[in-house]
Amino acid sequence: MKLTSYHWKRIAGSAASLLLPAIALAADEPPAPVLNSGNTAWLLTSTALVLFMTIPGLSLFYGGMVRAKNVLSVLMQCFAITALVTVLWTIYGYSFAFTDGGGLNAFIGGAQKLFLLGIDVNSLNNTIPETVYLVFQMTFAIITPALIIGAFAERMKFSAMMIFMTLWFTLVYVPVCHWVWGNGWLSGLGVLDFAGGTVVHINAGIAGLITALVLGKRKGYPTTHMPPHNLPFTVIGAGMLWVGWFGFNAGSATAADGIAGMAMAVTQIATATAALAWMIVEWITHGKASALGIVTGAVAGLVAITPASGTVGPTGALAIGLVSGIGCFWGATTLKRKMGYDDSLDAFGVHGIGGIIGAILTAPFSATSLGGSGFAKGVETLADQMSAQLIGVGATIVYCAIITFILLKVIGLFTSLRVDLEQETVGLDLSLHDERGYNL
Repeated sequence: MKLTSYHWKRIAGSAASLLLPAIALAADEPPAPVLNSGNTAWLLTSTALVLFMTIPGLSLFYGGMVRAKNVLSVLMQCFAITALVTVLWTIYGYSFAFTDGGGLNAFIGGAQKLFLLGIDVNSLNNTIPETVYLVFQMTFAIITPALIIGAFAERMKFSAMMIFMTLWFTLVYVPVCHWVWGNGWLSGLGVLDFAGGTVVHINAGIAGLITALVLGKRKGYPTTHMPPHNLPFTVIGAGMLWVGWFGFNAGSATAADGIAGMAMAVTQIATATAALAWMIVEWITHGKASALGIVTGAVAGLVAITPASGTVGPTGALAIGLVSGIGCFWGATTLKRKMGYDDSLDAFGVHGIGGIIGAILTAPFSATSLGGSGFAKGVETLADQMSAQLIGVGATIVYCAIITFILLKVIGLFTSLRVDLEQETVGLDLSLHDERGYNL
C-alpha cells in the first residue's frame, strides 16, 4: 500500500502522542541546581557576620550591663554556648530542623543527616553549598539560647545553665525552627518569618521570662542599685550587633539579589527609627537621653524588623521601628516594674516584646498597597495573613513557655539552678570560674 501524505501525517501524530508524556515529564522536572558564586560569597559573608553578633557582639553588649564581679561569667556563657550548640547542631540539630520528617514532618524533621552524613563538597542547597547553608543556620541556633542569658544574668549556676541550654536547644529551638523554616506546620499555614521573629526572638524572650520567674530575683533587687559597670562595652557591643544584623536579615535571602538589598535597607531604617523613638520617650519621661537607652532602642528595632525584613518596604520599616522603640521601652520599664520580675538585661522586654510586635506587624506591612512584596504563598487577604501571624506567635509563646518551665523544674530536681547567697555576693566570676574580669 502506497503511503500518502495523509498517512504520514497520522503516523507523525501518533509518534508525537507517544512522546508527549515523556516530553511533559521532562518539562515538569525542575532544573538541576547550579552553584552561584555570587550567592555563595554573600552567604559566606553573612555567616561570619551572624557569628560576629554572638562573639563578640552580644558578649560585650550583655557583659557591659552587668556588675564588674560578673562580667566574665557572661562572656563565658556566650562562648560556651557557641561551642555547645555547634556540636549539637552537627550531631542532630541540622538534621531534625531541616530534613523531611516523613509522617511527622509537620512537627519535626528526620534523621537522614545525623552527624551531617551525606553532605560533601558537592552538596548544594539551591545555588549555594549545603555546608555554607548549614553553618549559616547554625549561627542562628547559637545566638538564640545566648540571648536568654540576659534574663538570668548574675545568678544562674554555670553547670545548670549548660544542662538547660542543651535540653532547650533540643526540645524547643529545633522543633520551632522546623515548624517555620523546615517546611513544618507553621510554614504550611503561611506564617511569615523571614529571619527569626518567632524562631529566634519570641522563643528566646519567652524562655528568658520563664527562667527569670523560676530562678527568682537577684539579691537586693529592686531596692539595691545595680548600674551597668562598663557602658562603653555595651555601646560597642550594640554597634557590633547592628552591623552583624545585616548578615542576619539580608543573609536570610540566601542570594545576592533585590530581596537581600531591601532587607538591608529596611533593617537600617527600622533600627534607626527605634533608637530615636526610645531616646525621645526616655528623654520626655526622665528628662535626659541615655546611651544605654538609645542602644537598647536600636536592638529593639533590629529585633522587630527581623521577621518582616524580607517582605516589607521602607514605610513598613519606619512604622515597625517606631512601634517597637516605644513598645519595648514600655516593656523594659513600666511592665517589668509593675509585674515585679527580675529580667536582668531585658531579654524579654526587648526580644520577647520586640519579636511579638515585629511578627504581628509583618502582616499589614507586607501588603503591596503599603510598599510590601505581598503575603505568603497561597494567602490572599490581610485577615488570613494576620491570622497566620497570630497563630505563629501564640504557638511559639505557649510551646516555649510550657517546655521551658518543665525543663527548669526537672533540672531543679537534680541540681540547684542558681548559685547560693555567698557565691552571688562574691560574684560569679570568682565563685564559678576562679577568675576576675579586672585586676586593678
